[in-house]
Amino acid sequence: MGSKSVEELLENSVGVHFSGLHVDDIELRNSEQQLLATAETENDCREPFVIGVAGGAAAGKTAVCDMIIEKLHDQRVVLVNQESFYYDLTEEELNHVHEYNFDHPDAFDTENLLCCMEKLRHGLAVDVPNYDFKSHKRKLPARKVNRSDVIILEGILVFHDPRVREMMNMKIFVDTDADVRLARRIRRDTEEKGRDLKTVLDQYSKFVKPAFDDFILPTKKYADIIIPRGGDNHVAIDLIVEHIRTKLGQHNLCKIYPNLSVIQSTFQIRGMHTLIRDAKTTTHDFIFYSDRLIRLVVEHGLGHLPFKEKQVITPTGSVYTGVEFCKRLCGISIIRSGESMENALRACCKGIKIGKILIHREGDNVNLSQSTKGHCR
Repeated sequence: MGSKSVEELLENSVGVHFSGLHVDDIELRNSEQQLLATAETENDCREPFVIGVAGGAAAGKTAVCDMIIEKLHDQRVVLVNQESFYYDLTEEELNHVHEYNFDHPDAFDTENLLCCMEKLRHGLAVDVPNYDFKSHKRKLPARKVNRSDVIILEGILVFHDPRVREMMNMKIFVDTDADVRLARRIRRDTEEKGRDLKTVLDQYSKFVKPAFDDFILPTKKYADIIIPRGGDNHVAIDLIVEHIRTKLGQHNLCKIYPNLSVIQSTFQIRGMHTLIRDAKTTTHDFIFYSDRLIRLVVEHGLGHLPFKEKQVITPTGSVYTGVEFCKRLCGISIIRSGESMENALRACCKGIKIGKILIHREGDNVNLSQSTKGHCR
């Protein structure tokens, strides 16, 4: 299909009649545009990075998604499954459920999927349907999905509709041999769903394979990255994750201020942010966790100062090549907020001298006072 190497792609980052056709009211999406625009302004956040993961049934899409989520553990990542958006079957369709083609594009409520994805992209929480594969109907409660940094949309036909494709920043196609997919499907359906071998093979030959050839395989051409062997291809997944991290690291403020450095968020940092923002947090705990965050900021800032190479002799007599600051350091505290960072600076730099600057306004004039000892008030 003219696929390129993963490294190159990362760098450059018809159908058969279907009796179960459903028509949905698309005016709902138009009526929500103003709400989405308002939410985007109020949240004042960058759009999440949207990843589409497509491929045949049992190709290993879930394994790929799980590995990406695991490696992006320090980011807010949500997974949205296309299977959640199957239509509820009518009584007539339920009576002939073995004749229903679940692999056809018309089996999915794409309008609802588009609505949910649009809200997530604009920072709104959504209720994703909870589809029951035994009753073939949506059941309550729905799954609450909150705003995130990364949205992974997974499903066999997520590349089929051009409107869904346009939402994606990265499109991944999991390409697995047909025999492997069939073997996995047989094992899954017989062990997990209690189906007999004949039923599985009949469904595969009647619906699964034709749908793959007619609808799923043709969408491979839209993929930015094609992963052979699915979750077993650790090299490709590592490259994908690094590419995502690079994109997420391009903070909007960093594009405006090139000398600005933003500390990468981790669960530890987010946990401390949660505590200091909680109205129930005591004053003692607020100060404790604020000091921890301030020390992280100070240590990160020190890492951007110029260093030079220095060799020392270790207690074992070996030569160790390390680094030291190019010049002696001093700190300048801008009163009053800057004073809250003094203890962290002293803890990181033993014996550092700290001067103070007080900026105050008198009418339209700004006056600057400075001192190297004591406090200026």
